[in-house]
Amino acid sequence: MILPRIRASFDRSDAMALVEILGRSDPEARARARERLDAYGIDVLLDDPRILPAILSASDVGLRPPLIFYVLVRHALLERGVDDPATADYLASMVMAFAFGRRAWSPTGDPGDEFEYMVDLLIRLSQASDPGDRFLVQTHTGNYALWLTGVFPDFVEGRRRRGAPPYQYYEALGSAGFRSAAESDQAVRLGMDGVLREVSLRFGQLRGALNRLSDRYLWRDAGNPVGRLIREVQWKKG
Repeated sequence: MILPRIRASFDRSDAMALVEILGRSDPEARARARERLDAYGIDVLLDDPRILPAILSASDVGLRPPLIFYVLVRHALLERGVDDPATADYLASMVMAFAFGRRAWSPTGDPGDEFEYMVDLLIRLSQASDPGDRFLVQTHTGNYALWLTGVFPDFVEGRRRRGAPPYQYYEALGSAGFRSAAESDQAVRLGMDGVLREVSLRFGQLRGALNRLSDRYLWRDAGNPVGRLIREVQWKKG
């Protein structure tokens, strides 16, 4: 089960690393960042519009990967008008978990419980009788749909041209998966009902934010340039 735990993992050393990044080669800027940290907490540095360019331009970042993932996702969402740290935390946790190994294909993390196609996940869901298992598959359906359409939009479009469903199909199933998961007793017990409901409602915005993150930072020199242009136009309209 993917839980939004990245923000809770930040400690004083992470905060001071952000101070150093913002104040690199500028003692006055470093002192101001330290004052803001002491007065308002780490979020004021995480949301600083200068922090992402500072991280991306640093030759030796010195930040933990979870912190970098969170900053990337948080600022992509802020650009998209989603100002909810819990949503950013959940999305960053999902992206980071799915970035390693084959976790993106499995609701449980078990290698014997892997699925590549949404229809197979729906069959898996129909066979899940245990409420906890259903909750895992529902959330994974949302996660997987958001991961595919957000991080790999050109892959989804390429499959569509060969007869596979368009991204709207994934968006509908993913949003429904999150919504069903949010309504479960398991989500309430985990304190996840609110964030899962928010992710369901904002699925399109979150997908758009991940599209821009993917185009800018992950696959900058790959993919379909026409598709990127279309996504950029849709981004500005949205």
